[in-house]
Amino acid sequence: MDPFLALLHSFSLSLSGNELSSLKFLCRDKIGKRKLEAVQSGGELFTILLEQQLIASDKVSFLEGLLESINREDLVSQLKQFVEEGEVNPPDDQPDVHEKRLQDAAIEVICENVGRDWKMLVRKLGISEVKMDRIVAANPLNLHEQLVQSLREWRKWKGKDAKVIDLIKALRACNMNLVADRVEQKLLLLNTGTR
Repeated sequence: MDPFLALLHSFSLSLSGNELSSLKFLCRDKIGKRKLEAVQSGGELFTILLEQQLIASDKVSFLEGLLESINREDLVSQLKQFVEEGEVNPPDDQPDVHEKRLQDAAIEVICENVGRDWKMLVRKLGISEVKMDRIVAANPLNLHEQLVQSLREWRKWKGKDAKVIDLIKALRACNMNLVADRVEQKLLLLNTGTR
């Protein structure tokens, strides 16, 4: 499924009747009156905008303007995330708050302590060579940032299945036991409420 169409579909489902009416009104200078009157859903409106090439996966400024006009900053931020990352994870596919906090702490420790061997670790986590190459190309000569982005990519890819224990297992599988121990110490501190 085209990720952009999936995004538009999720937008369509979240629009209220009033918001749809407002969007139709804002499109009056772009779409004929008869066509607009026939529109019953966000999906139908987005289909017309796609057909008229007013929006596309690489052309979102018009859509962004529409969403800002109806004060749907939540949808605007999803759209911006799509543009930055090429895809959007639905909110229910994210790790819970506690798990995310543990992962943030673990990632911080890993990035401070893993050096040149970061690719071995990231491979163990299942990130493809192609993705790694893309991350390296985007952050040349910045080892720390390459690792940060790779771990973020892993978390995004795994969604709610991303577990901090998997990071520790991958570290141990790469014989990075000292780093794994440091991660566990940091998590212990977090879980007992001190830093």
